[in-house]
Order: sequence, then structure tokens, then C-alpha cells
Amino acid sequence: MQTFHCPSCGAEGAFRSSAAVMAVCEYCHSTLLKEADAVKDIGKMSAVLEDYTPLRLHASGRWQGQGFIVVGRLQLRYDAGLWNEWYLLFDDGSDGWLADASGQYMLTRRVADAPVRQGGEGLPRFEALAPGASLFFDKRNYLAGDVRSARCTGGEGELPFAVGAGWQAQVADFREEGRFLTLDYADGYPPALYAGELVKLEQLACQLLRPADEIGQTADRYRGKAVPLACPQCGSPIQYRAGMANFVICAQCHSEVDCTTSTAIVLEKHGEIEALKTSLSPGDSGRIDGRAYTVLGLLQCTDHDEEEASTWVEYLLFNEERGLLWLVEQSDGWDRVEVLDTWPRLVSGTTATYQGGNFQRGSDYESEVLYAAGTFNWRVQAGDRTRLTEFGPRQRRLTRETSATEIVWTLSVAVARRQVAQWFPDKPGLASAAATPAAAKAVGVAVGDMAFCRKAAKVYALVLLVLNLPIALFSGSGWFTLAFALLLLWAPIWVVGRLGGAEGD
Repeated sequence: MQTFHCPSCGAEGAFRSSAAVMAVCEYCHSTLLKEADAVKDIGKMSAVLEDYTPLRLHASGRWQGQGFIVVGRLQLRYDAGLWNEWYLLFDDGSDGWLADASGQYMLTRRVADAPVRQGGEGLPRFEALAPGASLFFDKRNYLAGDVRSARCTGGEGELPFAVGAGWQAQVADFREEGRFLTLDYADGYPPALYAGELVKLEQLACQLLRPADEIGQTADRYRGKAVPLACPQCGSPIQYRAGMANFVICAQCHSEVDCTTSTAIVLEKHGEIEALKTSLSPGDSGRIDGRAYTVLGLLQCTDHDEEEASTWVEYLLFNEERGLLWLVEQSDGWDRVEVLDTWPRLVSGTTATYQGGNFQRGSDYESEVLYAAGTFNWRVQAGDRTRLTEFGPRQRRLTRETSATEIVWTLSVAVARRQVAQWFPDKPGLASAAATPAAAKAVGVAVGDMAFCRKAAKVYALVLLVLNLPIALFSGSGWFTLAFALLLLWAPIWVVGRLGGAEGD
């Protein structure tokens, strides 16, 4: 361990890792470059945003039979969000990285002279990569899940290379089920290769993590600087979860507000649009699996189907211990959706396997955001498009979500309306809506099938009119029979629609 005194403020510090070449003074934030027997002050490092991560400097854990300690941290930002990279020092003197992004953790270590080939031509260039690209490593086929450019916005502790605020990095992350690869192009081509896996903090047996009360007290602050709580466009108060969800869409003026800087910045002023009436609203609280969850934000989306476009609402929820969770409200019910740490395996173009089960490929369509309100852990805006490919039945379904920069796999499970009403007992509208599907089911028709029934009834009604109207006109009789037939055709649909809450045409 090499000790030193900060040349800027005189505070004592130390390099624990022999691989570290720079450190950030925890007192004055000076960036200190290690040189032989001394350190050189090369300027100030921007303070990190205190987010909802439980990790911190000096936290410890174990991985693959070795202990480690957290000795440094980088905070990186891309166009739509930010994440942490924690620098680890292992007991044997080697090092590694623990990436921390919205509650997902990836632990990787540098691979020296890895025999990686792509089509026999070596590692790919960054500009040639896109989500879904394949890379063969250690007899496994990895798929690119994330390809993006990022810049450093802050740091602390010691780091293995010289970096300052504004330092740029181009990275590509690859997945193979729970395994993880990163190609880091920060130093150009060829990239550095890091290999590891997705992990849970419990799996790492982490010690000295930040307690929940400390997280709650500091998560809305930079070091010494409070994030504003008012929209800089219209002045309306905004509620948000800084660090976990820093991109706010003002409910009053629909401006996008970036709260990841010390001063909130209006990103883009949305056109005035009518507020969406939804079952849940940002700020609502409920209890799911015995844990308190808060609704952070909501999205209204559509699939632009040529025959009959569908719309649905996605709610982003947050719990201090469990992290993020999605609830999706559709015309035919609700789904509980979780982002998967371990990716499913595509065994063919039509089949995905996950947790020992086979899921057959179903619908493939494009989703577009029509409306957004509340706070999110990435920058979201109306017009954002994502390709959705579904595998398996509605009751338990895998979905691959593909955008221009990343691929995300989710698992959705159908949830009864009555269950959602129990989770949010303070929302009377949910309780009343939960009572209607049971009545529709008793009649024998699912509410989700009403659109098809109405279409079929229109066709049959048209056929009845074409066949019987001439007879009624020329014979002067048959009007009562025709009217009675139409009534018999539409009466069951009307009754089920009223009982099931289905909206009539």
C-alpha cells in the first residue's frame, strides 16, 4: 500500500491497488496521478451523483472463492441515462469491475490475449456493432445486448487509468444467458476484453453496504448540492427518485427535465397534449409481495396495427430493496413484468428456452410511446420506438425488446384485476373494475374477445340486411322478423359488454 498526502489540500490517502495509477481525493476531489514516489494534482474531478445504489467505497464481498474490496468508482453517462462502474481489488492483488445499472450488477475481469474470433477476422470494430451482433468466446456464442458511447461525469477513489470529467468511452456488452462480456474501446482498437457474469449482491456476500435509511437521506443529493424540485420551464413542483430515476416529464407543461446535473435542464418542450386518465398515477403507493412500491412514471404505448391498433399503459414501480418493477395494463387484463438478468436461450428461430421451459415465438411488432409522465431511469419521450418479439402464451410470456442501442429480455406474468386492486387498496377505480370481468366470464365470453364478437356481429347483420331487406320492401311484411333477428344478434354482445366493462362501438 502506497500512502500519500494530497498536494492540493494535504489530506492523507493511499493506493491499495498496485495497478491503480490515479485517485480522487475524497476531501477536495482533486485528481491525483501516481508518479514513482509522489502524486501529481492534474485538476478536479466532478462529484458523483449519490444515487440509490447500496454500494460504496470500502464495501467488500467474495466472488469465485476470493474476497474483494471496492476501491474506486466511475460514473458514466450516455444519451438516455447513466450507470456506475465500481473498481474492485481482490485478495490476490488482481482487479475487476462491478457495473451497477438500475439495480442490475455485472462483475467482470480483464481477459489478457483472449483467443476471440468473429468470422475468423479478430475482434469487431465498434462502428460495425449493433444490438444482436454475435461474438464467439470460449466456445460460446454471445449476442450484443448494449452498444453505446458514454462519457465520464464523476468519480471517486482509485482507478487503474487516468480519467477526468468528460473522458469518453465506447463500450459493447454481450450476453449468453447469465454470462457477460464487455468490449471496451476507450483506448481505441483493438478493444480491451472483460469477461464475467450477472450477479446479485446477496450472491457476492457483500458487507459494509449503505443502509436503507442512509440511501434515502442522500439519494437526492450531490455532495453538498441538492437537486431542484421544481420544473425550470413552468415552475411546477416535480416528484422524482434521483439517482434511480432522474429523467422527469412534467405533468403540467410536458417538458422533459434532466435532473442528473446540479441544475435541472429542460431537454425538450413537448406539445400540449391532453392528460391521460389512467388507473394509477405517479406517486401512488401499494404493497406487492409484502413490500412497499411507489409508481414512478407511466407510458402509453401503441402497436399501430393496420387492422386494429392496440394501446396499453406501462407503469414503472420502485421498491428500495427490490428495485424496479413494471405493471402493464391492457384492455384484457394486467401483466407483471420484470427485466431478466439471465437471458433466455434461442434454440431456433421460433423457440426460446428459459428455466427449463420452451417458449414458442408469437407476435412480432413495433411499439411506440404516445405519452409519458412521471420519472424514469432513462430519457423517454413520445415517439420512441421499440421492436417487441413475444415468446409463449399470455399467462407467462418472454419478450425481447430491441431498440437502436440495446436488447432487453423481460418475463411477464398475467395478473388478475382483483389482485391489482388488492395491491392498491386506495384506488377505488381498480376495485370497481375488478368486479366486472367475473360477470363477463359467467356469461361465457372473455372481455378480450369482445372486439372480435362485435366485428362478427357487424358482418352477420350486413348479411341479414342484404338477404331480407328486398323481401321486406316488396312484400310489405317481414320487418318485425328482421328487427327481431337483429335484436337477437346484438343483445348478448350488449349484455356481456355492459357486464364486462367492454366499450361498445
